[in-house]
Amino acid sequence: MRVPSRSPGQQPGTPASPTAPARRQPFGSSPRRLTAAAAPDLAAYRAAVAELLVEVGALADAASTRARQVLIDQRLREPALAAVLDATPQGLLGARETLLLEMARYQPNDRTSARDLTALVRIYLLSRIDVLWWQDAPAFVTDDQVNGSAELVDLEWLRRRDLLRFRYQEQPATVLGRAARGLRRRLRPDATPRTAGLLFRRARREVVALLNDLGREFAATAPPATPPLWVTSLVRSTEHQYRLRRLGYAAMLPSGHCLGYSVDVELAWFERFGAREALAELLLARQGAGELNVIDEGQAWHLCLAPTARRRLRRAYEAELGV
Repeated sequence: MRVPSRSPGQQPGTPASPTAPARRQPFGSSPRRLTAAAAPDLAAYRAAVAELLVEVGALADAASTRARQVLIDQRLREPALAAVLDATPQGLLGARETLLLEMARYQPNDRTSARDLTALVRIYLLSRIDVLWWQDAPAFVTDDQVNGSAELVDLEWLRRRDLLRFRYQEQPATVLGRAARGLRRRLRPDATPRTAGLLFRRARREVVALLNDLGREFAATAPPATPPLWVTSLVRSTEHQYRLRRLGYAAMLPSGHCLGYSVDVELAWFERFGAREALAELLLARQGAGELNVIDEGQAWHLCLAPTARRRLRRAYEAELGV
């Protein structure tokens, strides 16, 4: 099948080929610091991703595998895309190889937020903004590191003191707990979002401040009787990210979740309250202001805090919560 004919434009550097070696750099080690003047244009990157997704969608059938690979080879070398990908630890070639591998391994299932190949490409490419922003931050590798980190605070401790402006639920830890959760869902299927819940009820202070800020703004703009903002995922260990991948979830690596700066918030459930669009507009406005990276993952949207907003939110946490 013929690849869509839009010109790939200028191709910086040496063209990527299927046999070219990828430049590897461990995530979180000795990153190249980007000055404000040298920082890639993220608006141009997102626009280029949107254009690429249209073309990927036109080559969605199984017979177009080779055409999709050629398309990815061409488009990722375009300046708007290459500028971001080359500034990540993997570099342009590493990002290309990883994306093609993710596409080759992709199997649709009921768990993944990547409902088709187009969604997979969108999630992967937009999540590279998270990686670009936080490439010098150390990851939480193991579950024990998450549970023992002094950089994270216990949400339950804050919730019991009425210091949170958002809701969440934990994953049941026992068979009895899972059975009780299943019974509640059968009796009241729309009472809460259909999500597994948090494995770790811990978060960075800056992220708590962000979610409280979003929760207040959402409560002020949503229709009356709309429930509070609902968080479906927060910090994860790399160990847990691999578990999710084995279960079929679109859990990308590296991931802002494993650094503690990414969260997922429920969107689809708020449709029944007429509040989904209000929440979507709120989140996209924060992205436009440079505070967030936002990825539409269907039922939930992925958010990553921008480094430029970290100090302000840390101060907000200390001023508001005093802990």
